[in-house]
Amino acid sequence: MAEKTPSKKHGFLVQQEKDARRGMLEDLFWDLHRSRQQVYWMNFIRGIFFGVGTVIGGTIVVAIVVTVLGVLVDIPGGVGDFVKYIIDIVQQGQ
Repeated sequence: MAEKTPSKKHGFLVQQEKDARRGMLEDLFWDLHRSRQQVYWMNFIRGIFFGVGTVIGGTIVVAIVVTVLGVLVDIPGGVGDFVKYIIDIVQQGQ
C-alpha cells in the first residue's frame, strides 16, 4: 500500500471542511440563542456553577488528603513526624 502524501489541494479541502463545520456550528448556536443578553446570562450562570463546583471539589480533595495524612502519622520514624508537622500547618490555617 502506498501512503498518501498531503498535497496543497488536500490541505485546502481540509480547511474548507473545517470552515464549513465552524459555520454550521455558529448557525446552530445563533438559532438556539438569538439575543446576546441570553448568551451572556447563560455564560454567567455557567461561571457561577463552575466556581462553586471547583470550591466544593477542592474542599473534598483537601479533606481526603488530610485524612490520609492523619492515618500516616502512626508510621514510625521521621515520616510520622513530618506528616504531623504538615497536619499542624494545615490546621493552623483554619
